Amino acid sequence: GESVKTGKMPEGEKTRQCKQEEQQQKEEEREGLIEFYGSYQELFQFFCSNTTIHGAIRLVCSKKNKMKTAFWSVLFFFTFGLMYWQFGILYREYFSYPVNLNLNLNSDRLTFPAVTLCTLNPYRYSAIRKKLDELDQITHQTLLDLYDYNMSLARSDWSTQSTKKRSSRSLLHHVQRHPLRRQKRDNLVNLPENSPSVDKNDWKIGFVLCSENNKDCFHQAYSSGVDAVREWYSFHYINILAQMPDAKALDESDFENFIYACRFNEATCDKANYTHFHHPLYGNCYTFNDNSSSLWTSSLPGINNGLSLVVRTEQNDFIPLLSTVTGARVMVHDQNEPAFMDDGGFNVRPGIETSISMRKEMTVRLGGSYSDCTEDGSDVPVQNLYSSRYTEQVCIRSCFQLNMVDRCGCAYYFYPLPNGAEYCDYTKHIAWGYCYYKLLAEFKADVLGCFHKCRKPCKMTEYQLSAGYSRWPSAVSEDWVFYMLSQQNKYNITSKRNGVAKVNIFFEEWNYKTNGESPAFTVVTLLSQLGNQWSLWFGSSVLSVMELAELILDFIAITFILALRWFRSRQQLSPPGASPSNQDNAAFQDESPGLGASHRFTVEAVVTMLPSYNSLEPCGLSRDGEVGHE
Repeated sequence: GESVKTGKMPEGEKTRQCKQEEQQQKEEEREGLIEFYGSYQELFQFFCSNTTIHGAIRLVCSKKNKMKTAFWSVLFFFTFGLMYWQFGILYREYFSYPVNLNLNLNSDRLTFPAVTLCTLNPYRYSAIRKKLDELDQITHQTLLDLYDYNMSLARSDWSTQSTKKRSSRSLLHHVQRHPLRRQKRDNLVNLPENSPSVDKNDWKIGFVLCSENNKDCFHQAYSSGVDAVREWYSFHYINILAQMPDAKALDESDFENFIYACRFNEATCDKANYTHFHHPLYGNCYTFNDNSSSLWTSSLPGINNGLSLVVRTEQNDFIPLLSTVTGARVMVHDQNEPAFMDDGGFNVRPGIETSISMRKEMTVRLGGSYSDCTEDGSDVPVQNLYSSRYTEQVCIRSCFQLNMVDRCGCAYYFYPLPNGAEYCDYTKHIAWGYCYYKLLAEFKADVLGCFHKCRKPCKMTEYQLSAGYSRWPSAVSEDWVFYMLSQQNKYNITSKRNGVAKVNIFFEEWNYKTNGESPAFTVVTLLSQLGNQWSLWFGSSVLSVMELAELILDFIAITFILALRWFRSRQQLSPPGASPSNQDNAAFQDESPGLGASHRFTVEAVVTMLPSYNSLEPCGLSRDGEVGHE
């Protein structure tokens, strides 16, 4: 049977038990290092009752009024959603990297830009004179066949000889492979050629370009016969130039016969102030102020503090089928940048004084995430073929030339020659013209991707130009002006009005404009905007955000503890086949408190130990009512 043990607790044991209980009570009352809540409800109750976030207390203070609780719950979380919607807008604006445009006006001594002037007169250079005369004869016959136009040509001595003994590889053979033809306009295609309703004005003119095996051809057509003849002549002219083994053979500078007078800041120019190069279409070109060691500077604006040139515009020994204008071509550009005369230049009229005023404008862009600009072009996947610094036009032309070499096997004559390549010439590359025009169509449609690969430079200088014109020399002064020119420059007057022109280039004002960029949305701005939204919707501060972060961490900790307790309870389950009593003991052990080491309870018998009389007395008092001593 079962027995109940009773007895009197000794005085010393009672005192020791009282001390243990007091020590245990003090430890329970002491604040712990880390406090964990017993449930999610307790965590939420504590947070809403103690947080500084406005409106949170209303979620728990009206438990008995479910309508108010529901209303404030919906209002609280709706406000919370609106705030984070505003947060999303702010983050989206921040990561779009907007910029502010800063406009500054600077006053300083201005560095004068480089000025390139071309003759608009591609000469019949002695190295290619014979082939050009032969091309003129073929063109003469072509115009006679197409338009019944008999063009008068100034023949050289050699060209009067018979040309019937040309070989199959002569110029005539290649011209016949790329003939100049007429075709009907689109609305007259179905009419016969001898139809009375079709005349010569109803035809388009162009030339045929075929692949090497003649399987694919297309007609390069033009609505204007002048454009068609000029383009066709230019195509064969380029082939003649490309056959020259040394480009220096075309370097026939004639500065004195083109530039009659040159002055900058009232001082005369000399040979150290200009460089020379040859352009296939614009003839001899001269670039002033391109020497970086001694650049011109302007201290004052105005026409007397700039560059003044008197140039000859009369064309002798020129190519009439290639150059159809009279005058000169001028372009203003920055130093160490190539002069792309067909893009940024404009023509100077003969017999006119052209005054060009300039305004300098610098643009500085933010790189990195704010724009796709490049500092020096080193991060652009296109090789720079020009011996100059990176510009967008330099990159685009280099990209086209590299694609030309890759697709057509040769380089276009107008652009620099890549290493290991040679210029296109139909004596060596029969179908390069067909390949070039096909590639040009893809280039303009951006199929090659050159316009996407070539990015704008982060820093660039531009010059805004405006021009004014007046007659020069005037009717009352032209006699003595031409007389002085004839005496000083040995100018033979054949056409007074079309013989010379004057060009003035100067700064319009001393100030220059700088367009800069600065970040419009920085990290400080983002934090300020986020704080404004947080204060607007909840009237809180940074510490309130920390309270919310603490709530999230406590929620994670409680979830982790519950998951760990569930995992350990699964591990402590008995293996299959265990007795039910062992399973009950295991279940009982799982209910033991504490998360440290496992506490196992062993029950030998159901024995109840009743407390003695002395154990029921208050701790610290003896039976005599005196305070116990340790």
